[in-house]
Amino acid sequence: MMNTLRVVVDALIRQGHNNLAVHLVAEDGQPLPAWQPGAHIDLHLDNGITRQYSLTGPGPGEQGYVICVARESHSRGGSRYIHDSLRPGQVVSVSPPRNVFPLAAEGEAVLVAAGIGITPLFAMVEALEASARPFVLHYYVRERHNAAFVRELSRTFRHGRCHIWYSSEGHSPRGHLPPELLSADGDRHLYLCGPKGFMENMRSTAAEKGWPESRMHSEAFLPPSLPAAERPDDAFTVTLASTGQCWPVSADKSIACVLQENGVSVPLSCEMGMCGACLTGVIAGAVDHRDTVQSAAEKAAPVQHIALCCSRSHSPNLILDL
Repeated sequence: MMNTLRVVVDALIRQGHNNLAVHLVAEDGQPLPAWQPGAHIDLHLDNGITRQYSLTGPGPGEQGYVICVARESHSRGGSRYIHDSLRPGQVVSVSPPRNVFPLAAEGEAVLVAAGIGITPLFAMVEALEASARPFVLHYYVRERHNAAFVRELSRTFRHGRCHIWYSSEGHSPRGHLPPELLSADGDRHLYLCGPKGFMENMRSTAAEKGWPESRMHSEAFLPPSLPAAERPDDAFTVTLASTGQCWPVSADKSIACVLQENGVSVPLSCEMGMCGACLTGVIAGAVDHRDTVQSAAEKAAPVQHIALCCSRSHSPNLILDL
């Protein structure tokens, strides 16, 4: 396990009925690497699972890292292990923070979260307040007892405001839209985090109201699933621009897997196209993008990058900048 940090579970704190905040501090007592709102870490669990979690809370400092994990009814292993088996004093490994969901350098921030999507946006609220930048947060949650960080978000802010909406009380995001979403005036930036359907609805509404793609930012929990008819899984070839070496990529293997089998080092983390660790330049070829890290504009840009862990090719050959 390369480039990881040894950390101790310093505390586990319930955040609402279904969420668990995990406080992590360095095993050697030293400050952990700094991070900015929107960053996430890989958490390497003792059951062999690695999962990505957004960092949350007031930001960099010697107090360590905080993540918040919802108990998922259809957990792939990470959520269940954290809620049922992780205990204070346990030592685990994490990656240094990476950020593919940063705050823009300027402009008013319109933050819209659903469920556990509050974690990166809560960190943004804290940073915006500290830097005297205007913001508004709309946080949608099913029921009052499911909300995380309620006490922190209910305080009085000098530079912004936070609204918590409960679906059980008639304020579902399907029927209740933040008023700020209806106007793209000024230099506002929109930040979304939550389930796929929630973000798709908010994005499409914002686009209809004139929001440019460049001012809409989002982070997804799971990669999108394409209908079977839209999955061009035929075999293709990848070629390394530096050496000319080429290998076939069959329908049952990822590009990353083929490269690793042939001795090419590939930085992997989520292996679902969510984290950006394996984004690699493409010299030639038509990429079949399946990641959720890059924006639509980035996926259509003249200079392309491909997520080696999940994306494929529309063309017979891809030449990679490797």
